Order: sequence, then C-alpha cells, then structure tokens
Amino acid sequence: MFFWKSDNSVSWIAVFLGNPGLRYENTRHNVGFIVADVIADARKITINRMKWSALTTTTKLGGDSALLLKPQTYMNLSGNSVRQAMKFYKVPLDRVIVIFDDVSLPVGKLRIRRSGSAGGHNGIKDIIAKCGGDDFPRIRIGVGSIPNSEMDMADWVLSKFSDSDKKTIKDSAQKAATALEMIIESGVDSAMAKFN
Repeated sequence: MFFWKSDNSVSWIAVFLGNPGLRYENTRHNVGFIVADVIADARKITINRMKWSALTTTTKLGGDSALLLKPQTYMNLSGNSVRQAMKFYKVPLDRVIVIFDDVSLPVGKLRIRRSGSAGGHNGIKDIIAKCGGDDFPRIRIGVGSIPNSEMDMADWVLSKFSDSDKKTIKDSAQKAATALEMIIESGVDSAMAKFN
C-alpha cells in the first residue's frame, strides 16, 4: 500500500492586515483583507483554516508556495500570528510580505517598500516588535488622509469607503495582488518599478 505525503512547506508568507468581524468589513483598516479576498476569489480558494489565531490557506503565488495569513487578533496584535507562522514554516523575515492600509497615501495609491518603519501603523509596529525587525517587504494601499483635524484617527480608519472609493479600492486590490506575485517571482525592485 502506498501513502502520499503532502509537502506542507511554504517559501513565503503573505500577511493581509485587518480586523475580524462584520463590524469592520470593508473599512479602511481592512484593505489587507480585501486584497486577500480578491486573491481567493480569483483562485477559487477559501482562506478559512484557523491556525495561529489567523485564517490561513496555502497556494502558489508567483510560481512558489505561499501561506496566505489573515490575523484574527485585531490589528495591534498582528505580530503574534505572523511570528508563529514564521516559526512553524521556518520562513525568514525577508520572505514575509505584508499588505496593509496607509492613511498618508491617496485612496487606491500603491507604495511598495523593501523594509522600513511602522509609520504609525499599529499592525506593522507589532510585527516589527515580535518578528525580529523591519526587514520585510510591504505593500501599502492608500486609504486617504483624515478629512479634518477634529476627527479621531481610529474613527477614520474604521470608517467605510464611499461608493466612488469602493471601485478605486477594488482596482487597487487587484493591482496589489499582482504586485504580491511579482515580488515573489521577480523581486521587490521589479514590483517597485512597476507599481510605485
């Protein structure tokens, strides 16, 4: 009798930042989740296996094996899930790609970086603190700056997109999905040259 053993190894971890629950669905802070859903829909897969306090699945991205990870711990504790997945798969930090929202960019604008500071983003801050540094590629998606100084930043990032911005964000999410594959297949510099 022959037993087929699946290879559970992955070479990359794609981390999509957001907050769990219907209350936060399609809010500015959940742009990472929107990108994950675009990838899942295009590949007809589901990101629904709960592991390390995250929804996960594995797939091929850019011709290589990747873990798709949607932390379910709320934004400011995202590093817990990422650290556990890195340890389990023995994936180095420079092969962890994080996709998240950025209030300093216009709605829909992509910005890809090889590494960098948290820039005030609590999810990135937690990943840097818990995963060994800031040397990981990231895809930032603009969600627009706070409309007035009297509005609380938390209220802004947890607000939903206007109807006109929804289409822009959907288009940007598809570009971000393409950029993610390009980083894996051709490197960060190629993706930066095309999308920045």
